[in-house]
Amino acid sequence: MQGFNFAPTRSACKTLRMSQRIAFIGLGIMGLPMAGHLLHAGHAVTLHTRTQSKSQSLTSRGAAWAESPAEAARDAQIIFVCVTDTPDVQDVLLGASGVIKTASAQTIIVDHSTISPAATREIADVLSNHGIHLIDAPVSGGDVGAKNATLSIMCGGDRASFDRVTPLLQKMGKTITYCGQSGNGQLTKLVNQILVVGTLMAVCEAVKFAQKSGLNIDTTLQAVGAGAAKSWQLEQLAPKMAAGDFAPGFMVDLVQKDLRLVMEFASQNNINLPATAMIQSLYTKVQQMGCGREGTQALFKAVDEAI
Repeated sequence: MQGFNFAPTRSACKTLRMSQRIAFIGLGIMGLPMAGHLLHAGHAVTLHTRTQSKSQSLTSRGAAWAESPAEAARDAQIIFVCVTDTPDVQDVLLGASGVIKTASAQTIIVDHSTISPAATREIADVLSNHGIHLIDAPVSGGDVGAKNATLSIMCGGDRASFDRVTPLLQKMGKTITYCGQSGNGQLTKLVNQILVVGTLMAVCEAVKFAQKSGLNIDTTLQAVGAGAAKSWQLEQLAPKMAAGDFAPGFMVDLVQKDLRLVMEFASQNNINLPATAMIQSLYTKVQQMGCGREGTQALFKAVDEAI
């Protein structure tokens, strides 16, 4: 599977210059800066989120506000969704005040949430019966990637719809990858999460080992970060662990939701993931410590207790 490198054609460049009518639903840690990039690019953006006050920084810059997903979707050509879990997406898209009530045929929905691959395919089928296209497009890169528009975006669904929204995705991400049929974007994101938590676990143990060995943490991280051990987790989160900084870029509760999706799919398909299962149990311990809304680097607290 290769990353999608978009080389703009003359028609694509024309599309990039045209303002599109966009709805963006969900303005959390990730969604707010992502919607901001689309607004900054000159598109007409209508917002909806459960807490209206979260939209103020964007409505003050010209975005419109809608009282429901259905209202947000009414005149939109492209609808972006970035909410927490599978039931949230189902409600936003298919609920009593959902997008399906007002979205026109040929509308494209881009779901940046990380949810069940099976549910994604079911939602896509329902929307398809109304002529609406769904692209599952979960993201990786944390709040830093969302703010800097450097996210990795993994997409599943109809290829023509993917091609149509790619110029918009490029306003929010650096690596845009078409992964195949509906649900494949979600499955690829789950692969990403297995890699992320496994690497983060190793970083936690490495930082604790260095501390207990009496090493200078800054010097140690500089030394190992220049070689084969280099990773995003080491660079971004190891210094925070060492400093006792557990402010969230991506919360423990959210990574646990993702790990639940991983383990559910693994169980349904007889896939053995012993390391991931162990890390999930450690994150459960972190939640029991009352740290569910802290950053994922709070895994260090469970490792710290265990050593």
